[in-house]
Formats: sequence, structure tokens, C-alpha cells
Amino acid sequence: MSLLDNLIVEFDKGLRTVLAQAQTVRPFPDRNHAEPSMDEQEKRHAAALMRINHSGEVCAQALYNGQALTARNPATEAALREASQEETEHLAWCEKRIHELGSHKSLLNPLWYTGSFAIGALAGALGDKWNLGFLAETENQVGKHIEDHLQRLPQQDEKSRAILEQMKVDEAKHATTALNYGGAELPLPVKLAMKLTSKIMTRTAYWI
Repeated sequence: MSLLDNLIVEFDKGLRTVLAQAQTVRPFPDRNHAEPSMDEQEKRHAAALMRINHSGEVCAQALYNGQALTARNPATEAALREASQEETEHLAWCEKRIHELGSHKSLLNPLWYTGSFAIGALAGALGDKWNLGFLAETENQVGKHIEDHLQRLPQQDEKSRAILEQMKVDEAKHATTALNYGGAELPLPVKLAMKLTSKIMTRTAYWI
């Protein structure tokens, strides 16, 4: 396809990610857990954490789609597309849980998607080893966020916990795959910039 065709396809993917209800092939990880008894403050807190995770998956979708668009190696593109597919399932899991907790997705998701797609496209244009290195570092940082949220969730919220546990497994697999394909470790300033950007998103998405 031409560059214009690819951009139209990616624009459609962006709209679907931000506006449409995500679908999952795998069963929902929380299907065997009953809805816990929580007070309103606990529900709001759990929902806010799951909203952060949902926005993180929106960013991941955008990053991987941007990276795949500019990837030079078909194997690299395939790895990115596979990771993107599983991130779509994460979107579905988080969205369902947010609604069960009586809350809403981040209103800033279109902004998160647009910025992340641009960053991903730039990372892909730098070459496959940096592209894959960026994927690995993204997944490592997401894994740390998930681990933090597992500690901060209300103790009785096993439904949200089950979702995050499976997401954590998937993110670690994506990072390992990226390194196995030849991903390079990113320079420290790039890692710090990624952490700063992530911190801005997580603190904002908790409330909006």
C-alpha cells in the first residue's frame, strides 16, 4: 500500500482504539472471581487505577502501531503487530472492569494516542534495534506500573488483581520477545524521558 493508504489505515485504528469497544479472544482473566464488597471510596480508587492502566494500553496501541508503520524489517513489524493485538485484549479487560466499578475511561485518551503514535513512528524510523529496544523498555516500565498498582488496589478486589496479573505476564513476554529479536538497551536520558512522560499520563488519568 502507499504511504497515504497506510496513514488512512492507521487513522482508522486510532479511532477504533479510542472510540470503539475493544474485543478479546482470550477469556476475561477475572471471570472466576466474584464482585467484591467495597465502599465508594475503594471503588473510586480501584476504578482510577484501572483507568490509568486502560490509558496505558491506549498509549501502547499507539506506540506499537506507529513503530510498525516505520519498521524496516518484516520480522520486527510482525513482533510489534502481535504485541499490539494482545494490548487490544488488555483494553477490553480494563474497559469492562472500569464500567463494573461505575466509572469512565480517561477523557484524554485521544491526546495520549496521538502523542504516543508520533513517538512510536519516530522510534521505528531510527532503526529496528532501537525500535525493538523502545518496545522492551516500554514493556518493562509498564510492568513496574502494574506491580505498583497491584500493591495499591483494595485488598479484596481480586477481579482487578486477576486482570493486572495476566497483563503483567503478557508485558514481560513482549519485552523478552523484543530483546530476542535484537532490541538494544536505550540510553539513560531516553529512559528517564519515558518515565517522566509516563508519570504525567498516570497522574492525569487517575482523575480525568
